[in-house]
Amino acid sequence: MTITLSVTKRDEATTTDKLRANGIVPAVVYGPKQEPVHIAIDGREFDKVRKEAGESTIVELTGLEKPIEVLIKEVDFNPLKQQIMHADFYAIERGKEMTVHVGLEFIGEAPVESSRAGSVTKVLHEIEVTCLPRNLPSHIDVDISSLVEVTDKIHVSDLNIPEGVTVEGDLDDIVAVVSVTKETSEEEDTDSSVDMDSIEVESKGKIAEGEEDKS
Repeated sequence: MTITLSVTKRDEATTTDKLRANGIVPAVVYGPKQEPVHIAIDGREFDKVRKEAGESTIVELTGLEKPIEVLIKEVDFNPLKQQIMHADFYAIERGKEMTVHVGLEFIGEAPVESSRAGSVTKVLHEIEVTCLPRNLPSHIDVDISSLVEVTDKIHVSDLNIPEGVTVEGDLDDIVAVVSVTKETSEEEDTDSSVDMDSIEVESKGKIAEGEEDKS
């Protein structure tokens, strides 16, 4: 899937502060065979695209001398102003493999949670893969419906990896695991509860003993 984003070459005479004040995001495009190009993007359009694309969907930048296929490499965000301050785009090379992080999307329902025997803990939220740009998945599904017992786990090796995509790292890494749900019985609640009457009686007894010692 390729998403298109319209950009313009940035006028270096215009300050970045002025661009941001007008709702424009300053950005740069670079890559192994791409000279750095400073560009400007409509803030609302870019915000929409980055939410849809993430870091592992190819975005085609239009409006320059020629279209450039990129990945969103980095986004600087000011949480106080609720504003995107700057963006970096990495120009990909067609026909050449690249190594990127791809997000994991958890789907399905875990029977172990339905039975309240345990809860699912998501250990990994992305994995590193190597592939050609045309084979790059936007995400990889993780079906948690296989988590039936409290001893069940999902490893990287259990994932359905698309053809032409190679996973980097240890295939034995855990993606999701079941944590046992601890239930407290009524007896345990009773035993662990504090008997305030006993404490009061005991305190009074100690005070009385202290008074007797003084006499």
